[in-house]
Amino acid sequence: MSRRCELTGKAVLTGHKVSHSNHKTKRTFRPNLLQVSLISEALGRSVRLRVSAHALRSVEHRGGLDAFLAKAKDLELSQGARELKRKIAKSGEAVSGENAGAEQAAAS
Repeated sequence: MSRRCELTGKAVLTGHKVSHSNHKTKRTFRPNLLQVSLISEALGRSVRLRVSAHALRSVEHRGGLDAFLAKAKDLELSQGARELKRKIAKSGEAVSGENAGAEQAAAS
C-alpha cells in the first residue's frame, strides 16, 4: 500500500533534518493518511478510501464526496477514485435524465 492520498495525490516528500550545528541528515515528510468511509449520495453507499486529513477537510468544504470528485482532476486521483468518479457521473446522468423526462411530461 503506497503512502499516497487517493483524492489529492499527496505523497511522501524527502528533505533534510538540520541540527543546531547545521548538520544535514536525510528524513521523510509523510502525509497524515486516514482510512475513512465517505458516503456517496449519488451511489447511495459508503466508500472506503485512504485520504489525508487535508483532503478530508476539502471534501467537507466542497459539500461531500460527489461534489469533490466532480471538480477533481483525473491526474490527481488514484485509479479507484477515477472509477468512482465515472460511476458517480454515470448515475448523475441517469438521475438528470429522469428529471428531464418528468419536466417534459409536466410541460405537455
